[in-house]
Amino acid sequence: MELDVRMTNEFVDQILELSADAHIRRRAAIKNSPEYHNLTGAITAYGTMLALFTALQRVQEFCAEAPEQPLAGCAQPNPPWVS
Repeated sequence: MELDVRMTNEFVDQILELSADAHIRRRAAIKNSPEYHNLTGAITAYGTMLALFTALQRVQEFCAEAPEQPLAGCAQPNPPWVS
């Protein structure tokens, strides 16, 4: 499945909303409780996914700006790292 820019932006928005909700719930949780630690893990996971999708956005923007000189993997049906 190819992700377009609009979908990537929607994913980033969703991740930001989920992360904000988890931060709010974590502030209300008792410190060092299981819920507190579970929310800490969720916030960390959201941060990792946000980093992944923002990197994808940068690659998409780069590929869109330089269509005449495609980056290795840009606009290719089977990028070299996919086996």
